[in-house]
Amino acid sequence: MPTNYRLPFFAILFFTSFHVHAQNKVIDLQDVTVSASLLQQQQKETGRNIINISGEEIAKLPVHSLDELLKYIPGVEVQQRGPQGAQSDINIRGGTFQQVLVIIDGVKLNDPITGHFNSYIPINPAGIQRIEILKGAASAIYGSEAVGGVINIITKTFAQTIAKGKTFTAGMSVGENNLWNGNGYFSTSTDKSTLAVSLQTNNAKGEQLRGTTGYFHTTTAVTSFSHQFRNDWRGSLRIAADFRDFNAQNFYTTYGSDTAHEKVNAFWTQMNLHKKTKNGLLNFDMGFKKLKDNFWFNPHSIPNDNRSSLFSSQVYYNWQIQKKYSITPGVQFISKRINSNDRGNHSIAHGAVYTIFRQEWAKDIYTNASLRLDWDERYGAVLIPQINFAWTPNRFTLRAAAGRSIRDGDFTERYNNYNKPLVTSGTIGNPDLLPEKAWNFECGIDYRAHRNWQFRSSYFYSHHKGLIDFAPTPYADMPRKDNLVPGGSYSLAKNIESIRTSGVEFGVLFRKKINQQSNMQAMMGYTYIHSKNKDSIPSFYISSHARHLFNFLFQYTSHSFLIAFNGLYKNRNKAEAASIGAEITSSYFLANVKLGYFFAAQKAQLYIQADNLFDEKYSDLLGAQMPGRWLSAGIQVTLQPK
Repeated sequence: MPTNYRLPFFAILFFTSFHVHAQNKVIDLQDVTVSASLLQQQQKETGRNIINISGEEIAKLPVHSLDELLKYIPGVEVQQRGPQGAQSDINIRGGTFQQVLVIIDGVKLNDPITGHFNSYIPINPAGIQRIEILKGAASAIYGSEAVGGVINIITKTFAQTIAKGKTFTAGMSVGENNLWNGNGYFSTSTDKSTLAVSLQTNNAKGEQLRGTTGYFHTTTAVTSFSHQFRNDWRGSLRIAADFRDFNAQNFYTTYGSDTAHEKVNAFWTQMNLHKKTKNGLLNFDMGFKKLKDNFWFNPHSIPNDNRSSLFSSQVYYNWQIQKKYSITPGVQFISKRINSNDRGNHSIAHGAVYTIFRQEWAKDIYTNASLRLDWDERYGAVLIPQINFAWTPNRFTLRAAAGRSIRDGDFTERYNNYNKPLVTSGTIGNPDLLPEKAWNFECGIDYRAHRNWQFRSSYFYSHHKGLIDFAPTPYADMPRKDNLVPGGSYSLAKNIESIRTSGVEFGVLFRKKINQQSNMQAMMGYTYIHSKNKDSIPSFYISSHARHLFNFLFQYTSHSFLIAFNGLYKNRNKAEAASIGAEITSSYFLANVKLGYFFAAQKAQLYIQADNLFDEKYSDLLGAQMPGRWLSAGIQVTLQPK
């Protein structure tokens, strides 16, 4: 099918599917509850654009990993370097990949080494209750990195949504390029306790590349436990291990000598303890992450050996003073460390106090305000305010939000290539970086055309000062030349003077429960982004975001059949690297399809899947070639013994 006809074809299929089933039971989109701003409240009351997708919906889509799922959520741009969890950068509203915060059950996951690892989410999709995507800044609540948006993952164990009894799911799939994937999930729940154990693995030889193959091996194992104690106390614990070994050719450079591979192993522990009181909720969160990254530029090079740790903790109390008014004060502490033969040994401490106010001023009029005092031993104290407004008359929601955001540089941006004896070319860190700061504004209108239809539109604007990005810098202008050579080709991490980003986004959400065994779910969105940089030297990641982005996903399930598809259209700046024959095309269209058949009283499913259905040749980042059409087939079994 010609490229020009692919997008209209899927748009027609998208809306025709709704017309065929425009009756029967519905799922009410008006009463969706979210917690992306710490407080449990209806989405329409938040004053923000928040997209919610359930774990049940995730399981039916043609995706192999969580980063692939996010790629098709309206308004989210995922720039993949490799498939099926190898590596991806997550961007929202034109920001850099370091400006999106990933949270698991209230605890920050973002890695202190680099934002490239933020998509390594140590959760089995079968254990997810829902994912909330908050678009726009939320630094007044979460602090550094919550600039472009927040990915908030809520699991079944911590949310106490696992039904009493036992559940077992297992599946495997095989496909082209020696693909073999497997997953297993077991949970058991009583009146007071819940235990869940899971394993997921994705493996393939991959397509042939320049002198190597695009192989990947990823495995995630998770154990979680939750227990209801006396006096309304409840505790939850999670332990996870995540192992990734993948080809990384031209993931970070456009050199012909780059035949890199990389191994990233991480261990994650988190705990939650909360108590329901007469007038609110007292909550304790703690998380610890330990990561080891080994990167070989080619088979003959000495690998970069990076080891990091992240400790975070917070306490807050949600005090419901009256039915229409609540206040949530909290305190947070974060510690980051790195030991590296490339970046050196460093540590940093970070703390904050914050308060969130929620008020229903009159019928259907809500405000949510946050004030945070952030302290960091590098940049000192910064005050971060945020206010959101929502008016929800009848089927409409009129919303607006304004606030400040902040982000400090990670260890790669500050110290990359600082500890090597000689660097002839590449990206160079800058320990003198200042934190980037921005003022953000958005407004929007949402319309609920029916209980299961919702239309959203937003305008957003951000003014960043001192935004951190890498930019080409001649040797003469390098602030430190100790291990550099004259005539070398370098990109230095810099604070860019001023970046202004504006855009609009439109979205359609649809959910329908047709009968007891049939349902339909779809999302579609368009985003336009324009960034203006006063600096004459182009920065790398800012110039790589899409100008026009159209994402969509759809699934229909009946008693016997499943059909699901997702895709995107992206328009961005062109680029090329003639030395390795690589290019970034001005646009591409991507679509994936999954067809399933249920049997054994819907306890088992056989399915076939086509990734990159139209065999599009594309790259999200220059040099990192993504696979063409990839066919696979699998089986999935779900048992709930009594």
